[in-house]
Amino acid sequence: MPAAPLYVVLNAGSGHEDTETTSRAIAEVFNAAGRTHEIFRVDDPKQLGTVAQQAVAKAKQNSGAVVAAGGDGTLNAVAQATLGSGCLFGVIPSGTFNYFGRTHGISSDTSVAARALLTARVQHVQVGIVNDRVFLVNASIGLYPQLLEDREEQKQRHGRSRLVAAWAALVTIFRGYRPMLIKLDSDGRMHQLRTLTLFVGNNRLQLEQLGLESEVVEQEGKLAAIVLGPVSKLSLLWLALQGALGRLREASGVQRFSLTKLVVTPSNRLGRRFKVATDGEITWMKTPIEFRVGPQPLLLLVPIDAEPETAKR
Repeated sequence: MPAAPLYVVLNAGSGHEDTETTSRAIAEVFNAAGRTHEIFRVDDPKQLGTVAQQAVAKAKQNSGAVVAAGGDGTLNAVAQATLGSGCLFGVIPSGTFNYFGRTHGISSDTSVAARALLTARVQHVQVGIVNDRVFLVNASIGLYPQLLEDREEQKQRHGRSRLVAAWAALVTIFRGYRPMLIKLDSDGRMHQLRTLTLFVGNNRLQLEQLGLESEVVEQEGKLAAIVLGPVSKLSLLWLALQGALGRLREASGVQRFSLTKLVVTPSNRLGRRFKVATDGEITWMKTPIEFRVGPQPLLLLVPIDAEPETAKR
């Protein structure tokens, strides 16, 4: 659909570039190509979902494509609104890690990513669902959501960078975290366990970087689950290092399995809600918590000559 109008949801609070600079760069590319477009700027993050729905409505009305401009959290919110609408979905990534864009060979340079949308091809991309929320990269409960909250707090103080993210992880680890006692129903197999965190991955690049089996997602059409048992702070620090070095597959204290559906319930009546992280965004969800492969794919616009990034060893 080379002539499809493009409706861009631009998160003003995401990424490193000045929002006006980003908006101008996108507009310049589309204007130079004579492509019809509209930019929906979001200044209040609480309005991101509402604005994304407005963009989807316009795209449906005019046979256009919806484009998310921002980090993985922004992409998540816009994908949530776009999935199942029949609209094509494009991304102009600008976050700290950009796992989704990098996995599909989409540049983090605003002008390059915008230009690639003009000649893009459509690729069907699997999404994960946790309760009623989409996740493109990962979803989790337990320690990992707490780590993300601490990371966001450190970013507010010291800015967005991978070094700040690493420091925030150390702060979380040394603060300590109480294990959860939960029941799991994984594709009909029931068991109970104590865990610090349950992490469900849907992104090849992130799984590769951790040293885990990425083919589960791309070849088998499943999600990859990681369960971390109760360990000491020192052991947890060691596991974090193993993950950073891409050796988590070899680490002890970590259980791994693939799934198409996983239902999590607390083993006591007090745990009626869990803090859940989806692509870096935190929300509270009522139990049971159900992770599953999405019933339909995202219609992603990828560069015609896309070269997906692979993990470096």
